[in-house]
Amino acid sequence: MNWRLFVIGIVGIGFGISLASPAWSYDEIKVTNGGTIQGKVTLEGGKPRPMAFNLVTIPDPVFCGTISTGTGWRLVEDFIIGPQKGLKDVVVMLKNVKKGKAFTVPKVQIESIDCDFIPFVNVIKDRDVIEVVNMDPVQHDIQGYETARKRGARVLFNRPLPMNPYLELAGLFGKKYMAGEPMREKIHLRKGRNIFVMQCGFHPYMFSWGLVAENPYFSITKEDGKFSITDVPPGEYILTAWHPGMKKFIEQPVTVKAKSSTKANFVYQSPQGRRSAHEIEKNPRFGLELLKEGEVIVPSIRLQIP
Repeated sequence: MNWRLFVIGIVGIGFGISLASPAWSYDEIKVTNGGTIQGKVTLEGGKPRPMAFNLVTIPDPVFCGTISTGTGWRLVEDFIIGPQKGLKDVVVMLKNVKKGKAFTVPKVQIESIDCDFIPFVNVIKDRDVIEVVNMDPVQHDIQGYETARKRGARVLFNRPLPMNPYLELAGLFGKKYMAGEPMREKIHLRKGRNIFVMQCGFHPYMFSWGLVAENPYFSITKEDGKFSITDVPPGEYILTAWHPGMKKFIEQPVTVKAKSSTKANFVYQSPQGRRSAHEIEKNPRFGLELLKEGEVIVPSIRLQIP
């Protein structure tokens, strides 16, 4: 299967959403009486059906199978649900903020660990550089796309991500494997687009998503689903929430008062039914019997539960 066509279909049809907001100028000022927005994002309706990939048909099944179902399938863990239905990896952001605190965004470094991109979700400034590092003893092929719901996806880059050639030294510095040479790419999206996705061309279950920020007022939820946005100038705003597994942004108005805390919660409804052409089959055409002699797929790092 052509994985590039697959990911273009995914980002263009299933997940490809854009805020479609006009360019917004932002002025940095000293904020002395700012308020805080705090809340939680939850998912109602249970965990969605996962995307699943048959490891037998994909390179490096034994190594990449250390995170798998135990039956030869690798799941895309895009919905992490914590205590009290908290949803991880949701970007909560204020829209159309005219002025406020210094617009700084932490440098984005993505690591490939055990055939998984970490972090799964990032926030960047337009034209900032992301760095991708391979910590695995296998090679990856990095494909980056920008996306918008109506205009589909556009390729940003496609580059190999080499592994470290001196694997015999692995483990000497407290890591499972030494890092390969970093790949660095400047992320610049066209007008009206603010989402990019990165996928491995060799291991198509490897995803990392990014949302381009228009101001510094954002937060990414942890497993408890909670978020906090600080030093917000008093005023009325629109607060948005975005998760890569959902088909749209959700938003609500908020009023921030000086040196006060404002509560704002979001509730997503779990996607129902089939989400992808890639799901677990009970009797796949290519089963574990096709592995080479001596090869065994063992989920020694994490057993994934469908």
